Amino acid sequence: MGVSERRTCAALGQHRSTQRKVPRGCDDEERLTADIVELARQYGRYGYRKITALLRDAGWLVNAKRVERIWRREGLKVPPRQPKRGRLWLADGSCIRLRPERPDHVWSYDFVEDRTHDGRKFRMLNVLDEFTHECLAIRIGRKLKAADVIDVLSDLFILRGVPGHVRSDNGPEFVAKAVQGWIAAVGAKTAYIAPGSPWEMA
Repeated sequence: MGVSERRTCAALGQHRSTQRKVPRGCDDEERLTADIVELARQYGRYGYRKITALLRDAGWLVNAKRVERIWRREGLKVPPRQPKRGRLWLADGSCIRLRPERPDHVWSYDFVEDRTHDGRKFRMLNVLDEFTHECLAIRIGRKLKAADVIDVLSDLFILRGVPGHVRSDNGPEFVAKAVQGWIAAVGAKTAYIAPGSPWEMA
């Protein structure tokens, strides 16, 4: 080409040592790859280190670094564990899982927070029917407290009637004695999700 090796490697950003040794592949690469893929299929929760141990038990003389290289090249990975989901107990402590059976049987309500363009925080109180997945109300404000929860629920109770259960998390606005007492006074039952279990909210 008429260009020195040094200038060519510098232009390509490649170290000159790569020109001194021709890479050699292993004769057993295909068989090893096939065994790794098969073991990964059989043992879905095993990573490359445990697969390496299984290969050694099967008679392979292989280290973990080589297995890891093939593992990544083949796009293998351990699937993430699914979280254990707790049961949705009734407020009275019984072992009956509370499931909505009809419209207006179980309502859920919770807060969602965001910020406006100027960085100021605002909150949205959302009320849902768990059976129909209908959004019954959204109250938006810079500050929303227990009194606002009662105000929104009272309007819905007048409009749609009193539901069988009202589910919420364990936030201060929802466990406030004023809210609990008011819900009980109108004939509905409260149901709280387990702490740290947001998936229980509709």
